[in-house]
Amino acid sequence: MSNNLISTAKKVLDIEIDSLVSLKNRLGDNFADACKLINKCSGKVVFIGMGKSGHIGNKIAATLASTGTPSFAVHPAEAGHGDLGMITPGDIVIAISYSGESEEILTLIPIIQRLGISIIAMTGNIDSSIAQVSDIHLDISVEKEACPHNLAPTSSTTVTLAMGDALAISLLTINGFGAEDFARSHPSGALGRKLLTLVQDIMKTGDDIPIVETKTSLLDALLVMSEKALGMVLITRGSKLLGIFTDGDLRRVLENNNNISDLLMEDVMTSNCKSISANKPAVLAVQIMDEFNLNSLPVILNDEVVGAINTHTLMQARII
Repeated sequence: MSNNLISTAKKVLDIEIDSLVSLKNRLGDNFADACKLINKCSGKVVFIGMGKSGHIGNKIAATLASTGTPSFAVHPAEAGHGDLGMITPGDIVIAISYSGESEEILTLIPIIQRLGISIIAMTGNIDSSIAQVSDIHLDISVEKEACPHNLAPTSSTTVTLAMGDALAISLLTINGFGAEDFARSHPSGALGRKLLTLVQDIMKTGDDIPIVETKTSLLDALLVMSEKALGMVLITRGSKLLGIFTDGDLRRVLENNNNISDLLMEDVMTSNCKSISANKPAVLAVQIMDEFNLNSLPVILNDEVVGAINTHTLMQARII
């Protein structure tokens, strides 16, 4: 039985993959025109679709909204009972119907047109009623559904969803919508937390910063390092950063010196060390530490030491 189930699943995927390849190969100027029309939209992009098409429309609308294109979905049956008021001049309507003959959508189209609203149709039949009254038609036709009876929407919904993703990412590119923009619309998500959290939000400050002076003995500096538990001490003059001494530096000193009791921090510190500004995203600290194989970083602001950060700090903040 297991082999039969796996074989069936692979056939489904093969059919849907073929449908996606076909969609890719027939993308043309109408797709570009749809992107340009949506990009010029002064209102919102409104999806309408019945049944599975409506579910797909909801997902595409959510993807567009989260990537910089204001969008929402309206159930066409509910639109006929008051929700049509959600659609206003300046909006664009994207009507999804594989047959292109959805009665609920066709009933709404004359009213939508009287509002001067452009219609983009996503159907599997260019000669269908909805396709013919639309301003732009996007072909979501498939050779066959993955359903063995060619009935359950499978390949067609996959292709429709992919068309929506293609629209969303193309518009994202046009608008220069970046990772920080995405984070602002996902403040509760992991990506939002990573990109919106600044170094100053999580760094150690005040008495928690392991700071010593150049004339501090190595042995005394090790006591500070142990007490502050950041795996480093920062060497400063006033508030100006002069260097750093880390756990790794200690191992190298012990390998090269039989007697460390007379060593001062100016003898063993690493000058011109890497640092990060307090107002930078915490994820940038991760990138710097990864690139230079570091476990900790001094934090500066206006050339003065204001904090310290290490891998454990970043892990506690769930940045890594």
